[in-house]
Amino acid sequence: MSNQENQGLNRAKPYQLMLFPLNNGATNVYFVLVLSYVLNFGNGVLLLNMTFVSLMITGMRVCDAITDPIIGAWIDKTDGKFGKFRPYMVLGNLIMALSILALYIATPFIPETMMWARYVLFVVLYFVWVIGYTFQTSCTRSGQTVLTNDPKQRPMFTLFNTIGSLLGMGAMQILAPIVGRAQGGYNTAGFFSVLAPAGICVSIVLTILAVIGIWEKDQTKYFGMGQAKTENVKLSEYVEIIKNNNPMQRLMVAGAGCKLALAIATHTAVLSMLYGSMMGNYDGLYIPMMVMGYVFSAPFFLLTIRTSQQKGQKASLLRYVAVAFISYVGVLALLLLWRQGDPAWNLSIFGENGLSINLYTILFILFFGIGYGAYYSTADMPIPMVADCSDYETYRSGKYVPGIMGTLFSLVDKLVSSMASLVVTIAVAVIGIHTVPDQYTAYVPGMNWVVIALFCIIPMVAWAATLLAMKNYALSGERMKTIQAVNAARKAAVAKGMSTEEAMKTITDETVAQ
Repeated sequence: MSNQENQGLNRAKPYQLMLFPLNNGATNVYFVLVLSYVLNFGNGVLLLNMTFVSLMITGMRVCDAITDPIIGAWIDKTDGKFGKFRPYMVLGNLIMALSILALYIATPFIPETMMWARYVLFVVLYFVWVIGYTFQTSCTRSGQTVLTNDPKQRPMFTLFNTIGSLLGMGAMQILAPIVGRAQGGYNTAGFFSVLAPAGICVSIVLTILAVIGIWEKDQTKYFGMGQAKTENVKLSEYVEIIKNNNPMQRLMVAGAGCKLALAIATHTAVLSMLYGSMMGNYDGLYIPMMVMGYVFSAPFFLLTIRTSQQKGQKASLLRYVAVAFISYVGVLALLLLWRQGDPAWNLSIFGENGLSINLYTILFILFFGIGYGAYYSTADMPIPMVADCSDYETYRSGKYVPGIMGTLFSLVDKLVSSMASLVVTIAVAVIGIHTVPDQYTAYVPGMNWVVIALFCIIPMVAWAATLLAMKNYALSGERMKTIQAVNAARKAAVAKGMSTEEAMKTITDETVAQ
C-alpha cells in the first residue's frame, strides 16, 4: 500500500482533474440552450401561452421529485464493465441531444391548426430532456467521490469546472446574441435551428473529454469502502439518509441560493430589459459586460481555490458570497439612480464617435464586476462539496450512495433554474408584458423596478440564505481530514476481511488519532 493510500488519499492525475469537470461544462451548455431560451421558444416560436410554458417548466420538477431518487438508485447499484458513472454520462448526453433536436427543429413544422400537438410534444420532449439532464448532471456531483478525496485537489474542480463552463455556457452566451441578431431575435425558429446544433456539438465534445477523464477511476476499488458488491439502498432509506446528513441539508440550501442568483441575474429576459429596454443599447452592452464579468471572475477563482486549500471550502464559500452581497449593494444603488433618457445616469461604453464612457458606467462596471466575479466563482462551488457530503455519509452510515447525493443536488439545481423562468414571467406580466422580453422590447413604465428586483434584490436574498445555511456547516477542512482518515482505515480493514459493520464499530476518530 502506498503512502498516499495510508493517509487515506486517492489523488487524481492532472489530466483527470482537468477533463472530468468538463462534464459540468457539457450540461451547462443546456443550461443556456434550454433554461435560458425555452421560454422564448415556447411562447415566441410555438406561440404557446407564456403562463402555460412557465408553469410547465416549474411543474415538471414535481416529476423530478419522483424520477431523481430512482435515477440516483440506479447509479448507486450500477457497477459494470463500463463503470458506475460513464454509462449515465453518455446516455444522458445522447438523450438531451435527441430531445432538443426534436423540440427545437421538428416541432415548429407542426401547423398552427394542430396547436394541441405543439402543446403535447413540447411537454413530452421537455420531460425526456429532463431525464437526460438528470443522468449527466448527477454524475458531475457523484463522480468526484472516485476522482479524488484530497482536500488540496477537490477545490481545483471549481477552477476546471469554470474552464468547462467558459467552453460551454460562456461560448453559448456569447454566440446567442450574434445568432439572434442574424436571425431576427430570440423569438424566431431560425435562432433555435442554428443555436441548438452548435450547442449540442460543443456538449458532445466536452462529454467525450469528461469520460476520458474519469475512465481510469470509474472502478469498484474506488467506490466507498471498496466492497465488491454495490449498494442496494431502498428508496425509503433515502429519507433517513438526508434526515441525518445535516451538512447535505445545508449545502442544498446554499446550492439553491447560489444557483438561483445566477439563474435569475443572467436570465436572457432580465439582461434584455436591462441593457436593451432601459439602457437602449443591448448589442453594445451585453457582450462587453459579459466579457468584463468573466475577466473579473478570473482572480476570484484563484482566490477561492487558495482559500479552499488553506481554510476549507466552507470558509471560501462564505467569504466570497459575502463579497458578492456587499458589491451588489452598489449595483442596487446605481440602478435606483437610473434616469430614463439621461446620458449621465445610463450605461454607455461606445458612442457614435467611439469610446463614450461616463462615471455611472465606471462605477457600475466596478461594482458589477466584483460582485459578478465573486458570485460566479462561487456558483458551482457547492458541487465539489457534494463529494464531501457523500464521504461524510460513508463515514456516518457505511453506505456509499453518491448517486442519491448527486440526484438530490441535481433536483435543487433544476428546481431553482425552472423557478427563474416562472419568476421572470410573473414579474413582466405585472407591468403588462405578455411575451418574453428580448433585445427589441421597448421600455414600459415600471420595468426598472422589475429589473432591480430580478437583477439585484432576489440574488441578494439568495446569498443571504446561503450565508445563514453555511454558518453551521460542519464539514470544515480539518473535519474532512479526519473523516477521510477514518474512511481509509475502515476501507483497509474491510479489504483484510473485516465486515463493514465491524469496521464501523471498531474504527473511530479516537482509534485513528492514536
